[in-house]
Amino acid sequence: MDQKILLVGGELCRRVASGLDAVQWDVYGLRRHPPWASGIRWIPGDLGIPETLRELPDGITHVLYAPAPESRMPVSYETVYPVGIRHLLDALAGQRTLQRLVLVGSTAVWPPADAGNPGLWVDERTPTRPDSFRGDAIVRAETLLRDWLPGRSTVLRLGGIYGPSRTRLLDGLRAGKLVAPDGPGHWSNRIHIDDAASACLHLLRLPNPAACYIGTDGHPTDKAWFYDRLAELLSVPHPLRETMAPTGKRLSNARLVVSGWSPRWPDAVAGYRALLRR
Repeated sequence: MDQKILLVGGELCRRVASGLDAVQWDVYGLRRHPPWASGIRWIPGDLGIPETLRELPDGITHVLYAPAPESRMPVSYETVYPVGIRHLLDALAGQRTLQRLVLVGSTAVWPPADAGNPGLWVDERTPTRPDSFRGDAIVRAETLLRDWLPGRSTVLRLGGIYGPSRTRLLDGLRAGKLVAPDGPGHWSNRIHIDDAASACLHLLRLPNPAACYIGTDGHPTDKAWFYDRLAELLSVPHPLRETMAPTGKRLSNARLVVSGWSPRWPDAVAGYRALLRR
């Protein structure tokens, strides 16, 4: 084995593992309740309890940090992001083999579009200004990571992930319970979970990555228009519209694309169409 990777998380990590060459990579996974998954050596551990992280293998060269908060409560985000990343870095402190840690975060680190300029593009140079506990927790974790692993870490801020088993949006449309935000500044930024996994693999392998990347399909769309297109795919009525203050921002994935990555699904409507044909 040339490299030893620790995958911290669930579904996204399993998809990343399937893209790693078993000859070159020794793959470990960390979860509180490890599932069975071929090709991954699972280790039980709780990011909120540092004592459970003492059995990590020696010689780790790469880490993908992509755990999902258990709920949308502040304590869950606190545990997964600033607390969890600190506990993991403490557990890895004695390992001099670590070359790269990729933290999978969220575009919640930026607030919705400015009502006065709703079409403004947001990229990695745009200052973070979280307006929720979710974004605040992620920003603090990113800061901690940069301070502890300067030059050996990078952050991937993902847009809304969709794919098999992620049917919340479709279920809402089918049930007629979804209301589409009307007016300017309502942007939908999506990425297929397989494209999110390929972006993680790309950044784990990329020589000298930047400190931060945005991970989306590069095709931000008006939310109401997007919901209408999905409703048509489902053959259900268009959702009702309600005028609201801006609820999204227009995100650019140009830095990630320039680095050599490209999405298989650069259009979320086409991606959903393919999912519904399965």
